[in-house]
Amino acid sequence: MAQRYALMIDPADVADARDDYSDTFTDVDVEAPALSVGEFSTQRGDGVFESIGVIDGHANEVEAHVQRLAHSAQICDLPAPNLEQWRQAVAVAAARIPQGEAVVKLILSRGVEHGPAPTAWVTAAPAADFSAVRRDGVRVVTLDRGYDLGAGERAPWLLLGAKTLSYAVNMAALREAHRRGADDAVFVTREGFVLEAPTASLIIRRGDEFLTPAPSGGILHGTTQLSVYELLESRGFRTTYATLSATDLATADAAWLVSSIRLAVAITAVDGAPLASDPDLTAELNAFLLSPR
Repeated sequence: MAQRYALMIDPADVADARDDYSDTFTDVDVEAPALSVGEFSTQRGDGVFESIGVIDGHANEVEAHVQRLAHSAQICDLPAPNLEQWRQAVAVAAARIPQGEAVVKLILSRGVEHGPAPTAWVTAAPAADFSAVRRDGVRVVTLDRGYDLGAGERAPWLLLGAKTLSYAVNMAALREAHRRGADDAVFVTREGFVLEAPTASLIIRRGDEFLTPAPSGGILHGTTQLSVYELLESRGFRTTYATLSATDLATADAAWLVSSIRLAVAITAVDGAPLASDPDLTAELNAFLLSPR
């Protein structure tokens, strides 16, 4: 099997109800040029994407990811993706890479100016080794996102609820966190409400209750957060969405950043102040997230 794999998708209309979309997939050489120099995904970050965790050839949370891809496309005024076509593309890509942990990425771009639209492709590659950070956790700093809590609803053109290819700000936030001696960041609103990390959702614990910021605040609805809530609810814990302040994070009984590839990592410090963690529960969360779902 190849270490990396990619295929281009000839996007099917959302009304196309065929059973087999294999003739719409074209394998491409991951080392060779595949996109036009006029492609808006690279020129403007004008597109949406998803990253799906794969364990031993099984892609996890596929339905949640393709549904979120469709939601992001709608927010960005992109043509609605044919979800069955994308499900099949995920299955093909996941089967083409070695066993172990991997990542399949789905990319839907606006294409090229005056050309056929959209452009769509899928890539697959082994994931990085996150075993150490899952065990040891991360130190975070809180960073001002520059918006208030109502910005997403008041200004939908900011695309705050979409997973767009425009990740320059997210990467800049991670670099700033590193400059401040931390491993990751948590965005806060101008009023001091916590939102999400640049590449992860936030969950905090207060007693036997687990809370996460409501997606109505202009953040992504995390697919991994939904899976974690599923496990916690099966264990009898109370889960909820809430408006949480930076103080709620700093005084939590424990807190985690959760995402599809890195999975669950405990927050061990906030803005330099230590935060309690629960290694046993963190290990349980990751064991669950590494299982087929």
